[in-house]
Amino acid sequence: MQSVKVADYFNHRPVTFSSNMRIEMAVEKLLQSGQSGGPVLDDNQKVIGFLSEQDCIKKMLEATYQNESHSIVSDVMNKQPVCVSPDDSILQIADRMSNDKPKLYPVCDEDGRLVGVITRAHVLLAFDKHLHDTYESGNRFV
Repeated sequence: MQSVKVADYFNHRPVTFSSNMRIEMAVEKLLQSGQSGGPVLDDNQKVIGFLSEQDCIKKMLEATYQNESHSIVSDVMNKQPVCVSPDDSILQIADRMSNDKPKLYPVCDEDGRLVGVITRAHVLLAFDKHLHDTYESGNRFV
């Protein structure tokens, strides 16, 4: 299982945001995508932040109380996103996900450019496939 890599399971076409996007537009993108959050990119496709559903809920709740919203993504995004590499082991990512809060990690190349995202569902799929393959190969010799 150590040889199973993030590259084998991540989403190559995730929802992304720009830092100057209005928060309402970002929420619409999140809702349409079904993702729980997504990377914020600069013009060179480098990850400069991360926007989560939780960030959006906080800002939308505030806007509801004030009866107006003028927020953009950069106002609420996490400005210190944690990225993973396509070469990272699924086991490493699973360990991080079981201890840390993120449900989704941006997958970046060595220059910090986004290549995709990996979610808890992707990690579970990798485990499921590995266990299924192990079971199948074990039953061939019975």
